[in-house]
Amino acid sequence: MQVRQGVPCGYTTPLQGIGRYAKTIHQPGCSGVACNGNQLIGAAVAAARQADATVLVMGLDQSMEAEFKDRVGLLLPGHQQELVSRVAMASRGPTVLVLMSGGPIDVSFARDDPRISAILWAGYPGQAGGAAIADILFGRSNPGGKLPMTWYPQDYVAKVPMTSMGMRPSGGYPGRTYRFYRGPVVYPFGHGMSYTNFAHTVAQAPTLVSVPLDGRRAVGNSTTVSFSGKAVRVTHAKCDGLSVVVHVDVKNTGPMDGAHSLLVFSEPPTGQWAPSKQLVAFEKVHVPAGTEQRVEVKIHACKHLSVVDRFGIRRIPMGEHSLHIGDVKHSVSLQAALQEIKY
Repeated sequence: MQVRQGVPCGYTTPLQGIGRYAKTIHQPGCSGVACNGNQLIGAAVAAARQADATVLVMGLDQSMEAEFKDRVGLLLPGHQQELVSRVAMASRGPTVLVLMSGGPIDVSFARDDPRISAILWAGYPGQAGGAAIADILFGRSNPGGKLPMTWYPQDYVAKVPMTSMGMRPSGGYPGRTYRFYRGPVVYPFGHGMSYTNFAHTVAQAPTLVSVPLDGRRAVGNSTTVSFSGKAVRVTHAKCDGLSVVVHVDVKNTGPMDGAHSLLVFSEPPTGQWAPSKQLVAFEKVHVPAGTEQRVEVKIHACKHLSVVDRFGIRRIPMGEHSLHIGDVKHSVSLQAALQEIKY
């Protein structure tokens, strides 16, 4: 397959986008994304002292992260962190940090700095990215995005050899992804903020679901249905139409219309090989301020409530599965329909 990409005939930079809303003073701060020197930081500090608000556009580009260009750390490159901290200290008004990158960056120093009022991750936003960033910063658009990855701290790199693809933690190895890693994070998978607030209520959902077994597999020999009282092989269950249907009321309790990404996580019964949680469903809904929308979520039990054991066999754990929707939790008990088995 041949991949083609072109150069846009025109694009809007963040400076141009912000300039549509307010008068700007611009200083580069660094000579490039690598920011190998700090000679230009002084001019940026002086500009921040004059401004009513400061926007710092920092991060990476594809000279640092791309195919065959692996990063060796998670910190901002060069003197960028020094630039952010010095400008935030000097700014007479609020300071906003805008990050451009394709992957996570350890910006815990900025997250914990009370002088930095907001952090916006823009990814690599494309030809209209500058306009989109400005629309969010000035409140014309309400952000509703969720992080599609975990943002790890810098010391995670030292604990995880890039040659190890193991997902589960073991010994001093912390594991990978939000499903298994339980250590500290800069921002968790699924994190995202809005200019409004959303409240969740489980309006309707089952508390007990029977998992019917395929009795033809239970013949008293090596093909017998695998059921120990704790888990059932997916291949031994009748999976067609076996879904957990949950109705969730999403209420916009804030002052602004907004789009909300409803994420449903499942915490399976405790088990050595089970993830701590996993995303099992998501829906996006637009909710005007002060109103409520009901969302129906279907969770396929065999696909989304199953786990893979140490032998690579996918099984459905029996017992209490806890569904997490924002701050709301709902328990669903899965029980094998043993009467289906024919001896």
